[in-house]
Amino acid sequence: MTGVIPAKVVGREVGAVSQAIDARWLMAYAASLGETDPRYYDTSAPSGPIAHPLFAACYEWTVAQTLRSKTIKPDLLPRSVHTSHHLVIHRRPEAGDRLLTRGQVLTVRPSRNGTFVVIRYSTVDRNGRPVTTTDYGSVFRGVTTDGKANAAAVVPLERLEPPGGDELRWSSSVAVSAQAAHVYSECARIWNPIHTDIAAARAAGLPGPILHGTATLALAVSQVIRHDLGDDPTRVTALAARLTGMVTPPTSFVVRGRGRAGGVIGFDAVNERGESVLSDGVLRA
Repeated sequence: MTGVIPAKVVGREVGAVSQAIDARWLMAYAASLGETDPRYYDTSAPSGPIAHPLFAACYEWTVAQTLRSKTIKPDLLPRSVHTSHHLVIHRRPEAGDRLLTRGQVLTVRPSRNGTFVVIRYSTVDRNGRPVTTTDYGSVFRGVTTDGKANAAAVVPLERLEPPGGDELRWSSSVAVSAQAAHVYSECARIWNPIHTDIAAARAAGLPGPILHGTATLALAVSQVIRHDLGDDPTRVTALAARLTGMVTPPTSFVVRGRGRAGGVIGFDAVNERGESVLSDGVLRA
C-alpha cells in the first residue's frame, strides 16, 4: 500500500454542520450497546431519553466524513483505525437539540505503523453554548507523511491522567455478537465498511470486520458506570483512552476497574487472550 498524508492538512477545518437530535436516535444508540437502564428510553421525561456518554460520536461522524474527504485521498480512508479518544462533555445532548459541529485537523505525524492523525470535533447548541469536544486520534496503517505538524493556537483539552497504582478493583466480561458492528452501524448512523463488509475489511489489510472503536469504548464505559458510578451515566463529564487492540466479532473482552481517586477512575480492557484492547482509560465524574 502506498500513499501520503501531507502535513500541510493540519489546521484545515469544516463546519458548522447542523444536526437535529431526536429521541429515536438516542434510544437506538443505547439499544445498540445493550443498555437496560429505563432512563435511556424514557420519552416521558422532561428532556426525553438520556444520552449515553459516547453518543457524541454519532453526530461527529458526518463532520468526520466531510473533513476527511477534503484532506485525505479516498483510497487511504479504509486504512484508518481509531487509536485514541478524549471526550469532554460540557452538557449532555438532549432530544430536541439542534447541534452545530466543527472539525479541525490538529495533528499529523509519523507513527510506528503509519501516520497518526488527530481531529478535533467541537459541538455547540443553537445558542452557541458548548456541548461536547472530542479529540479523535487515528492511525492510517501503511500510509506515510511528509512531515510532522500541530495546529497553532489551539487550546489543548485538560489532560486526564489515570490514578496511579496497579490495583485491580473489579472486572467484567462483555460479549460481542457476530452482528454487533452491523447493529451499532445502523443505530449510531456511523457507516464505515471495514466494520461490516468482509471484502472491504480484507482489502484494507484486516483479518475481517472489526468493531468500531467508539463501540468498544462505549461498552467499556458502560461497565465503569455500573461498577463505579451507581449506574448513573449523567455523572460522566470527561473520558479518555487509548484503543490498543482490535475487537473482531464474535468475541468477548474483559473491562477492568483500576485505580480510583475521588471522581477520577482508571480502567482498561483485555481480549480473550489477555491482550490489550483499551489502555490508560480514565473517566471523570
